[in-house]
Amino acid sequence: MSQAKVQSAITPTREQDYAEWFQQVVKAADMAENSPVRGCMVIKPWGYAIWENIQRQLDERIKKSGHENAYFPLFIPLSYLEKEAEHVEGFAKECAVITHHRLEEKNGRLVPTGELEEPLIVRPTSETIIGESFSRWVESYRDLPLLINQWANVVRWEMRPRIFLRTTEFLWQEGHTVHSTAQEALDETLRMLEMYREFVENVLALPVIIGEKSPGERFPGAVSTYTLEMMMQDRKALQGGTSHYLGQNFAKASNIRFSNKAGQVEYGFTTSWGITTRLIGGMIMCHGDDDGLRMPPRIAAKQIVIIPVVPKPEMEDEVWAYAEKIASSLQEVQYAGRPLSVWIDKRDKRGGEKNWEWIKKGVPLRIEVGPRDIEKQSVIVYRRDKPHKEKLSIQIEQIPTESLRLLEEIQSALYQQAKKFRDGNIRRDIHTFDEMKSFFTPSNLDKPEIHGGFVLAKWCGEEGTEKMLDELKVSIRCLPMHQSGTQGHCILTGKPATLDAIFAKSY
Repeated sequence: MSQAKVQSAITPTREQDYAEWFQQVVKAADMAENSPVRGCMVIKPWGYAIWENIQRQLDERIKKSGHENAYFPLFIPLSYLEKEAEHVEGFAKECAVITHHRLEEKNGRLVPTGELEEPLIVRPTSETIIGESFSRWVESYRDLPLLINQWANVVRWEMRPRIFLRTTEFLWQEGHTVHSTAQEALDETLRMLEMYREFVENVLALPVIIGEKSPGERFPGAVSTYTLEMMMQDRKALQGGTSHYLGQNFAKASNIRFSNKAGQVEYGFTTSWGITTRLIGGMIMCHGDDDGLRMPPRIAAKQIVIIPVVPKPEMEDEVWAYAEKIASSLQEVQYAGRPLSVWIDKRDKRGGEKNWEWIKKGVPLRIEVGPRDIEKQSVIVYRRDKPHKEKLSIQIEQIPTESLRLLEEIQSALYQQAKKFRDGNIRRDIHTFDEMKSFFTPSNLDKPEIHGGFVLAKWCGEEGTEKMLDELKVSIRCLPMHQSGTQGHCILTGKPATLDAIFAKSY
């Protein structure tokens, strides 16, 4: 994390109070706000535009990979969850439960009446309700693979809510598939994990470590869970997405069976995978600075904002016409497969106020145009990844090509900055539990250069050893896909071990 500046748009700075800094960036960028319902958020247009871009670009990838979109009920009968014991146990404490179906007025108050014969659960995830449909849709091997995705909201009761990170209700995408063999299902699980990795790194510019979750962190009911782990600027981990190989566990619970080529009836093998609005929180925490949000151009709600500078009222028409000319030339250009998103800020506000608003909102490029620029047939360009006073003068005929070059430079720069920070904060020299305790202890908070980060160390994999981490509020984030294969000693028990594991505090 960079040193705090004397003056910045966001107070407190990241160094002073990272958690509060995050909240203030969300507020300053006008992305979201807390709702009257505790734990739920209102996603405002600027924040929702980012989610729409995530949804659109990821949906294209999902459909290209052969999946189709569908929609399933928000309400799940309690008995459906009870079919898979590990699953219901894993989500039981997070479930919102509906027990009545109407309201009646009594003594001037509305009270619930009409108790349901069976309680309904507000969707925390959809394996069980989708499994019921799949049990009717799948009859023969000819129906497989069945590849379905849905965009929806889910509810998981959250005791410590934080906008875009942990909210009671959030938006997500969840894929669910059925296959005829275990290998096909596992291949699908890893294929979708790779799709997430490509999207998160290439579009959101967030470097990730992909790996398998340890048993203690595994999705309830899954055989294997694979994850994308990201490092935020406070050196904590954020899970960016997961892909689960479910084996036949949910197929047996939901009676998803098919006739194979030999005419024998067997259970299918299923997968599920998803990403959420948490990715927006990750983008803020990974790329933001003490002036606010910094958006990677490929996901930006607006990639370029043109700010007309009108010193005298009589110059307004000429300056606006010049701005329109520039906008038109830019909108004819394709960037990352789409026309550039360009907006002219004609609002009746002072230029400095407009400028700082777009800085805080993280627009990649700001273009200022005024009478002097018209005379020179040029524009002044500011990059959001550079100090806010640093500027470039570009001739009008070069604007389209130069804008594309600058946007791609910003995209790459944000990724490389985040990757350099992450790689510089992965410790490989911590080998014992006592050393780990010292590394993660709160007494090091006055020495941020040595506090927190990822620890890459050996783990023996023995059942129960993960509980040793509870006192440190640390967890095994993943067992990286690329294992070194070297022999060492478990950081928790000291026993011989070959597994490489990432240990970290997390959101």
